[in-house]
Parts: sequence; structure tokens; C-alpha cells
Amino acid sequence: MTILTKIIKRDGRVVDFSQEKIVTAIFKASRAVGTPNMLLAKALSDRVVEILEARFKDKTPSVEEIQDIVEEVLIASGEAKIGKAYILYRQKRTELRNLKKALLQGMTDEETDLSINALKILEKKFLRKDADGKLLETPSQMFRRVAANVAQADTFYGTDAAIAEERFYERMRKLEFLPNSPALMNAGTHVQQLIASFVLPVEDSVEGIFDALKHAAIIHKTGGGTGMSFSRIRPKNDFIGLQGYANGPVAFMKLFDISTGIIKEGGIQRGANLGVLRVDHPDILEFINMKADGKSFTNFNISVGVTDTFMEAVLNDREYQLINPRTKQPVTTLPARGVFDNIVALAWQRGDPGLLFLDRINQDNPLPALGEIEATDSCGDQPLLPNESAPLGAINLLSCIAPGGKDIDWNKLKELVHDAVHFLDNVIDVTKYPLPEIERATKATRKIGVGIMGFADALYSLGVPYNSEEGLAWAERIMKFIKEEALAKSIELAELRGTFPAWADSKFAQRNLPVRNAGLVTIAPTGTISMIADVSPSIEPNFAISYVKNVMGDTDLVYVNKVFSRIAKKHGFYSDQLIREIAERGGIQNVPELPEDIKRIFVTAQDITPELHIRMQAAFQKHVDNAISKTINFPAGASLQNVSQGFILAYKLGCKGITVYRDRSLDQQVISIPSLRKQETQNNQTIKSPFQRCPECGAAAPLPEGSSICQVCGTQVQP
Repeated sequence: MTILTKIIKRDGRVVDFSQEKIVTAIFKASRAVGTPNMLLAKALSDRVVEILEARFKDKTPSVEEIQDIVEEVLIASGEAKIGKAYILYRQKRTELRNLKKALLQGMTDEETDLSINALKILEKKFLRKDADGKLLETPSQMFRRVAANVAQADTFYGTDAAIAEERFYERMRKLEFLPNSPALMNAGTHVQQLIASFVLPVEDSVEGIFDALKHAAIIHKTGGGTGMSFSRIRPKNDFIGLQGYANGPVAFMKLFDISTGIIKEGGIQRGANLGVLRVDHPDILEFINMKADGKSFTNFNISVGVTDTFMEAVLNDREYQLINPRTKQPVTTLPARGVFDNIVALAWQRGDPGLLFLDRINQDNPLPALGEIEATDSCGDQPLLPNESAPLGAINLLSCIAPGGKDIDWNKLKELVHDAVHFLDNVIDVTKYPLPEIERATKATRKIGVGIMGFADALYSLGVPYNSEEGLAWAERIMKFIKEEALAKSIELAELRGTFPAWADSKFAQRNLPVRNAGLVTIAPTGTISMIADVSPSIEPNFAISYVKNVMGDTDLVYVNKVFSRIAKKHGFYSDQLIREIAERGGIQNVPELPEDIKRIFVTAQDITPELHIRMQAAFQKHVDNAISKTINFPAGASLQNVSQGFILAYKLGCKGITVYRDRSLDQQVISIPSLRKQETQNNQTIKSPFQRCPECGAAAPLPEGSSICQVCGTQVQP
């Protein structure tokens, strides 16, 4: 039996001694030299403990002293190769610790195990600083700040906030659950605005439009994003009495674009807008083409709000009516297929607009008595009524892999879902809302969005290809479980805290189902928080297995997917040279020395067809009551027909929206693969636009073979 019970950490803390950690370190070193031997690791660890107990009878050893003895034992036992690997491992860990310490301005944080990338993000955007830019907290102190603040809501209902605080802290510290960015930034500060997702109404009056402009600026200042439907605004040249003629919605959207740009110049969190216009608005063609030059409306993503009537007209090649929102009367008709092709053409060219399937969204509207849903938040994942907001958070699925790696730890996932619902419901109570009307609307329905991150990494760990029927089945199974458990926790909270105030007007009341929250499950992008957790974003595939990133000016770090790294070391084919080769290529499909079963599992975004992307989104949507933000990636050489087919498939499969991105369709692309860029240069590859713009209506759409007539307005187009 081990007598040694405590050790001294590098930061001076005294913690419990664990011989298992010594076993693991020696085993990893043996695996690194190609001779993994667990029995040897255990035997050598026993010798280390013997020496420790002999030398430290009357005092507590430090971590460094223990590691020195491990080196001593390895060399004395004739395991020089393993000893060398262990020494190199210590050196790398020392370098990593020093780099982390530099990023934290000399502070250390032994409570968390964060990547360099995560620390850079936290230091830049989330950790509190004084007026001179000096850090005032470490990441673990940030998590404690957030946990303590959000847990205070428990006192409103007569329960112990200390218990909730500890659970929330541990979930965040272990990166098992993270809330949306404003909660990490603002909880426990003077800002105290913890919500990312807002929808604002834009009324058909100068007063209403400028109120929305002001309200959006206030929300952006606190780190939130806004979705807005401009469909209520009367069309361009519509009569407005003695004052003249209307400018139309697109003209007013320019004001929102400029305002957002100004706000985000001085902010730590970019302002974000989603602009929506119904497909039956008379100005729909101007809206579709508003970003065609690649320079305008850079602070907007846009989506066309399409109806079932429109989509059926597209499928049957019929015309459809445009309706003046002021008079509610038809003003003209357009060929649905021509308008649809215009949308497709701009999505192919610029990635905008996307589509929102409004009738599908309102089919799941839990509160039709309060109104129709016209828009989503800025990412398209949270359909909301005007002035509603909703806090979001994501569970790290990779942290839920059961021992052995063949299944999900369903009990742990259940606990995480329950804690996430509890946390997000508390957020609604402790948030300082930017506007009183938003507070009233949000607290009336108490919508939240429990989401996930690390799905692609979890599939890697399970040995399941993302682009497979098995992958789709796992998506449905996981999401069904999360939705059921989120509902169960919401029912439990309703018993303790009461149903949401608007419950009597909801579909839940019709089913006699008392719940605390009108919305529960959302698949958000998780861009920043997934980088903090060092896992794949949301339900997206990984873009690359390995890549090189420059940190702190003169230091290049090679990042490698941690699941791939673990599997590669386990199977003995890991090497620094291999990882750099993969970083150059992005994926592993063309790396000849890798086993085929590994290539089958570790697919990346460019290995996955657009159809599979859409089917994956649809699989999740079956068990998501809110919506999903997912990008459908197309290769650079994809045709307009490919994009058109993707839009139609998303509609037929019951998705609530769709956004596409064709590789290299934008001048600036966030992530790219070096080998692809090189190939592009060698081939002098250019993708020519396969459509022409109509000089009369402005529509950009392909002309039918042998025709020079615009399919939208009938104007002759010069070839």
C-alpha cells in the first residue's frame, strides 16, 4: 500500500498523489518509441514509488522531483529509449507551459488544461483586464466568475446556489459544457448581458426603422447578434402620401450595415446581422442581388424567407404572386423558377443569400397565438418572435465517449443536458437585458438552446465515418436523447419554478405538458467556444486533420486533431514528419502510408458530398425544436445545378433553412489548405461565372441553352 498521499504542484498547491499518472506517463513514453508495454509501466512506477517513500518520509515531493525520479528509474532499469522519450516529453511540456505562461502575462493556471489556441482566444476576448490591458483573471477564475454569477438565480427559487455554482464551474472547467460567448465575457461584470441571440422587429415607419437601428446597435455593443425581417417595409416607389415615395427595405438595410461596422470597430465581439426578406415582397430581386458586387453589405448575412407556395411553384414551374406588405394585395407575378435560379446563382457566387423555410419554421412555432415567426437570430439557428432572445450553450460530445471508445456514456450525457438546461434557464433570470421589451418577451417564453460541439470528433473516437449511414444514425440517436432529456429537465424545473408565463397560450398547454421553456434544443455554430474546448465545431466535420498556426509572432505550432493523434500513437504510425505532411495536404486520403481503415474514419469537409451535408442537417433537425446553423460545403467546381439540387433537397427533407458555401467563391477565405492553393497556382485555375445579369431587373441567373431571354422579367440579355 502506498504511504505517499500528497504532492506539491508547480503553482504551490498541495493535491492528492496518484500513482496512475506515473503509469500513464511511462506507458506513453514506451508507446512513443514503438514498444507500448503497460505491465512494464506499472512495474517501473512501483519502483518510482518505493524511491519516493524512502526519500520523502518527512516532507511532500514536488511534481518536478517526482519526474526526476521517473527519469532516474528508466535509465537505471536499462530502458534508455523510453527514458529519452520521457525526457523529450518533459521538455515539450515545459516549452508549452512557458508559452501558456507568456500568453497569461506571467500567471499560471493549473486548474484547466487549455490549448494554446484556446488561451489566445480567452486572453484576447474573454479574460478581464484593467485599463492598461493587464489580465485580472486566469481561465479558471473566469469560469468561477461565470458559475458564481449564473448560480445566483437558484436563490430566487429557494435552492442552494453554492451547489449549482460548483456543478456549473466543473462543467466549464472540464470543457464539458460552455455557454455562448456573451455569458463568458459579461457574467459578473457591469455589462451583465449574457445572451447572444436576438430577433428585432422592423416596422413600416421611419420611427420604427430607426428604433430598430438603435436597438440593434445597443445589442451589438454588448456582444449579441441580431436577426431582422425587413418584410414589413413597403416596397421601393410605393406611395407614402404627400411626402413622396418609399425607398424600400434594401435602402434602409444600408443604415444597419454602416452602424454595425462602426460598433464592431471598437468592440471585442463582432456585431452580426441576419437580414430576411420574404420571397413574395415586391423588392425581392433587389434583395437577392444586394451583395452581388462582393463589397456591399459586408456586415449582413442574408436569407430569403421562402414559403411552401413558392417552393411548390418552383417545382411545378409556375408563377407566384408578389404582395405589397402595406396593402396586403398582389401587385404582380414572377416566374418562381427564374427567381429561384437567381437565388441559386448568387449563393453559388457569394454564399449569400441562404434560404429560410418559413412555413416549416412556423410548423414548430410553440406560440402561434403570440404571432408568426418572421426571422431567426444572426446565425439562422434560433427562430424567435419579434423582441425575443434566447441563451445558448453547447455540450462537448467528445467528453461523453464511454471507456473503451465504442459507445456514448449516456448517463454522463444525461447529466450534462440537465445541467445545461438548468444553467441556461438561470441565465434568463440574471441577464441585464438591453431593452425592457426584450426582457418582457424573453421572460414570457423562456426559450433556451442546448446544443452540441465535437460531433465529428466523437464519431472519430467511435470509429464511425461522418459520411456514412452509420454516422447519420448516430446523429439521430444522440439528438433524440438530448431533446428527450432537455424536455425532462424542463418539466422538472416547471414543477420547482413554474411554467413559462405564456404557457397557457402555447401548444404545450394544448397537450397539458407543463414545461419551463418554450424552446429547448438548438444547433448553433459554436465557432469560438468549440475552439476553447479544442473540439470540432457544432455538428460540422473537421476542415483539416492538421494545420500550422503562428502564435506570438515567431512561433509556429503544428496543430493536430487530438483524436487522430491518440489513434496514430496507439497504432504506432505517429511521427512529426507525418503530421507536417498532413498539415500540408489538409486531409489524409492521399497519404499512402496510412491504413485504409484510418482513412475511412478520419474524413474531413472536402471528403464529404453536399448531399451528405444536407442529409446530416436533416437527421439532426428531426429532433431539434428550434433550428440548425450548418454550412453546406460545395467544391470549387460545383455547378449551379448542384446548388439548386441542394436547396430543393433541403426543402424536401424538412430542414428549416440552408446556407451554402462553394470553395474559393470569396476573395478572402478563413481556412484553406496549402496544397490546394499551390495546385490552384500551378493550374492557373479560375472558375468562370456561368450566368449573366439582366440589365432590366438585375437578376443573375443562367440562361437556358439557345436562349437570350431573362427568365425573370423577359428582357433580352446580350450574350
